[in-house]
Amino acid sequence: MNYFQDAIVAAIHLIIHFDPQVFEIVWTSLKISLIATFFAGLSGVVMGILAAITEFKGKRFLQHLLNTLMAMPTVMIGLIFYGLLSRRGPFGHWGLLYTETAVILGEACLIFPIIMNMTLIAVQSADCRLIFTLKMLGATTSQQILPVLGELRYVILAAVITGFGRAIGEVGAAMMLGGNIQGSTRTMTTAIALETSKGNFDLGLALGVVLLMLAFTVNFMMQSLKSKGSVL
Repeated sequence: MNYFQDAIVAAIHLIIHFDPQVFEIVWTSLKISLIATFFAGLSGVVMGILAAITEFKGKRFLQHLLNTLMAMPTVMIGLIFYGLLSRRGPFGHWGLLYTETAVILGEACLIFPIIMNMTLIAVQSADCRLIFTLKMLGATTSQQILPVLGELRYVILAAVITGFGRAIGEVGAAMMLGGNIQGSTRTMTTAIALETSKGNFDLGLALGVVLLMLAFTVNFMMQSLKSKGSVL
């Protein structure tokens, strides 16, 4: 018990005194996750709205596919991109494996189905008069995107924040694609796994506390946005 208590005290000491190693890892995690969320959010929101407001053959299959991809194990994403980006892979000549770009690609593809599916469901669950009115006013499919986005902004933003929360806690694909390189691709989750296995429990615990604080913040923001969206 003393060991665990000492580790907690040491972890809090590292956080309070802004340990450079801890905050370098935190910054790397935030940077990678924010960039991945930006690109996945940009494409996922637009494609989610388009899929919701248009009727096409295979729409039900698309929703089933998105639901399946949302539950895909992260190591599967890592495995696919590892094969694509490795030296013998089709994109190996780009030299992206074990770089931040590779981790960003993996995380973006991981959270894209989450954001797109949540956006699609949000639009489908909205007041049916919204799309009907836009169509009656003569708005084309592309012209309907911005009004729908403005009307459902809180719910859609909650979807994007959910994606960010998934990305910041990702470990499987980040380990396989990034290689856990210090100062480059070492995220909080991969560092926790590494430092704990090395016996640096206090550093791993410090990173775990920061990750837990970020998760709490993300969930708090998501619930606040959902409540605002329900009011609208």
